[in-house]
Amino acid sequence: MAAAVAASQAALFKSPFQSLDSCDEQKSVKFRSTFHGSRRISKAAGWSRHLLARQQHRITCSVNAPSPAQAPPLPKGAECYGVFCVIYDLKEEEKPKSWKKKLVRVAVSGAAGTISNHLLFKIASGEVFGPDQPVALNLLGSERSKEALEGVAMELEDSLYPLLREVIIGIDPYEVFRDAEWALLIGAKPRGPGMERADLLDINGQIFAAQGRALNEVASSNVKVVVVGNPCNTNALICMKNAPRIPSKNFHALTRLDENRAKCQLALKAGVFYDNVSNVTIWGNHSTTQVPDFLNAKINGRPVKEVITDHKWLEEQFTPTVQTRGGVLIKKWGRSSAASTAVSIVDAMKSLVQPTPPGDWFSSGVYAAGNPYGIDGDLVFSLPCRSKGDGDYEIVPGLHIDKYLYERIKKSEDELIAERKCVAHLIGEENGFCDLPGGDTMLPGEQ
Repeated sequence: MAAAVAASQAALFKSPFQSLDSCDEQKSVKFRSTFHGSRRISKAAGWSRHLLARQQHRITCSVNAPSPAQAPPLPKGAECYGVFCVIYDLKEEEKPKSWKKKLVRVAVSGAAGTISNHLLFKIASGEVFGPDQPVALNLLGSERSKEALEGVAMELEDSLYPLLREVIIGIDPYEVFRDAEWALLIGAKPRGPGMERADLLDINGQIFAAQGRALNEVASSNVKVVVVGNPCNTNALICMKNAPRIPSKNFHALTRLDENRAKCQLALKAGVFYDNVSNVTIWGNHSTTQVPDFLNAKINGRPVKEVITDHKWLEEQFTPTVQTRGGVLIKKWGRSSAASTAVSIVDAMKSLVQPTPPGDWFSSGVYAAGNPYGIDGDLVFSLPCRSKGDGDYEIVPGLHIDKYLYERIKKSEDELIAERKCVAHLIGEENGFCDLPGGDTMLPGEQ
């Protein structure tokens, strides 16, 4: 495709400054370009960068050139970058056969980080939405990561993904989140030495409050939001409370990695492959109070406790192994999980855009209002969910909860209630105070 567009471009323009009335009116390519502050990138063959840098005006070339009112404006302060500098509007018959659906726009914060470095290429390749779904990536970084974002754009260029139509990079969420249909909020400050969990809640809470306000103002009204940055449950609650225009059901905290880790441990213990393990739930908070549920889980369609008869292992080893898996990985690897986190984000998204297999469910931190398990409804709490594949979901009712499970779920619920009190000032509530139960519980990947 890129070569064909390049040939069309060469035939149309002897110079990037050629006047509109000298364009070949038999051609169908429309070229728009504007250069200012953050960057809008759209896949096409590129002009040399020194010519692009000199251009200071918009050019449109087409038989049916759109009026300024018809042409969608770039974000305020936008400029293009590298090969992705130009936007081509092709006739329907000229589009590659793989482009069969309306463009899906995905915004990603922390886009220059290591998790995103794995995730973005999975999305661009079609792994999430399928091989016939064109995508646009809106990438949010920080002032410090500007050049790193350009590096990400360069790698996306060099990967030649035919489904990747556009990339926007910038540091202003009000620009980068515009029209997003998915928002993957990965960027967050990690807890440093001596930092209390309460401090981390406040620092990151302010980030997610600001991002919630930006999503509320400029994103699609039905945007699906997946919060990855920790503490992700409470950050998702903060983001949701600051985005009243967006349905509360659309906010998710990522607990899929915990589910994947639980499936791994059960499979290893039972001596089966991972895809034989189903119906695994992570209840509660993405912290060391999380509850991986072996009571309702199945192996080859049978209850786990029938397959794994070592019940002492299930109660005394399985749960803490899943809860602390991230910390063990850091000791071995020297850094927190990135690739497996990216895989779990993909899994979480696919769970919403593909129908849940009959009789199964998946875990996600969702707004608990109206849940059938008596959990405080004003929390983002990991629960069993199922989807028809339309981006929506329902909480699965009727799971068995014994005394062992109830006591642990209650502990995680109490922790999330305490976290909510810590961030009352960020969610429009009064009389907040910080008194986390059981001391300073750790995130799964912390030491």
